[in-house]
Amino acid sequence: MNLVEGLVKMSCFKIFNDNSAIYKIMDKNLVIIPTYNEKENIEKIIRAIFSQKIAFEVLVIDDGSPDGTAAIVKKLQQEFPETVHLLERPGKLGLGTAYITGFKWALERDYDYIFEMDADFSHNPADLVRLHHACSKEGADLAIGSRYISGVNVVNWPMGRVLMSYFASKYVRFVLGMKVADTTAGFKCYKRKVLETIELDKIRFKGYAFQVEMKFTAYKCGFKLKEVPIIFINRVAGVSKMSGGIFNEAFLGVIKLKIESWFRKYPTPKTDPELK
Repeated sequence: MNLVEGLVKMSCFKIFNDNSAIYKIMDKNLVIIPTYNEKENIEKIIRAIFSQKIAFEVLVIDDGSPDGTAAIVKKLQQEFPETVHLLERPGKLGLGTAYITGFKWALERDYDYIFEMDADFSHNPADLVRLHHACSKEGADLAIGSRYISGVNVVNWPMGRVLMSYFASKYVRFVLGMKVADTTAGFKCYKRKVLETIELDKIRFKGYAFQVEMKFTAYKCGFKLKEVPIIFINRVAGVSKMSGGIFNEAFLGVIKLKIESWFRKYPTPKTDPELK
């Protein structure tokens, strides 16, 4: 290897060693964060993401937050012009449509791994590395930050909400036959090929049923799903967006997904060996 080749190789790869796990900085990783009134959290969560040992970019999709969340992100873009991105929408259009918008934005660019994450620190930024490792080193196509794969790992939720969430996941698993303990989890890492294969325009749910629909569709397409145990901590700052309507959508939506799956032909993953 000559000097030029050596310099090119050094510039393309930065190695991190964590329990023998080797990460390439040339992987392009995008964390999508939908927001509505998250001014207390958004700057802190972005800086926490950037402090991880793997390089991430952040795409904030703000639904017209009246508290000035988007203005905070714009200020951060002056400091991080290449790694903080912002899409502004005119109002509250739903969690699912925010992520679909973000997925399409990511697919128009050359990201290898695309993450879903909340802004309120209920998802620990340090776990991004573990989700990435599950996809990049352990063969997962979709890595799920799971609250229920190793017991019930939820902190500071009212008991009623814990029970509702836990048994909702049990119900979804029973109806859909999907071997995932935390079916409503919203902390995930997708390999690019998953989002390229799923017909995103056919994903129709907007609330937490969206999380179920994405997992189930990936599962039916033949992708490998892997749960990574996490500890979910209830938000400290800001206001929860949870509502009864969201759970109603999820309850009825699961039945619709099951019935439609009997008649739907799901796309299969691309076989291009160069496609991650």
